[in-house]
Amino acid sequence: MTPQETFVTRLRRHRQRNRVSLEEIAAETRVKRELIEALENNDLSEWPRGLYARALIRTYASVVGLDPGDTVDDFCRLFPEGDRRTNGTIRDIAAIVASESEYRDEFHGQDRRLSAGQPPPAPVVLWQMPVTQAARVAWTKLASAAGPYLRTRRAPRTTL
Repeated sequence: MTPQETFVTRLRRHRQRNRVSLEEIAAETRVKRELIEALENNDLSEWPRGLYARALIRTYASVVGLDPGDTVDDFCRLFPEGDRRTNGTIRDIAAIVASESEYRDEFHGQDRRLSAGQPPPAPVVLWQMPVTQAARVAWTKLASAAGPYLRTRRAPRTTL
């Protein structure tokens, strides 16, 4: 049995031992009963990620009588859905807006899920910044040139 299956089994057994129904958990967490059933079947394919997944696990643990903090910590350690690190997300956003991210998390860029044999992720490509800036300038010029024309040419109003 994998650690993930052990974690899910512990949650389900604790819920059953305390006689808490899936409907009660669904009402307390405000999510569909099917998502809670999927969690107890170790199927997190439809589950949200990050903050939302941690919030659902925290509420689930509170309802069934487990320590929410320890349960969330175990969830984050075992499942990628509970990832607390925001560096990857911030790096992706920085690539979209074409600026270098200044964010540094407490793990100093190390991915805890990488095994020793896996190479680190590829760095952000820096050619995007000049291309994005040139596109922004061209769009601004186009919008300012077409702006007065677009504002004055409107479809006639029809009255019924």
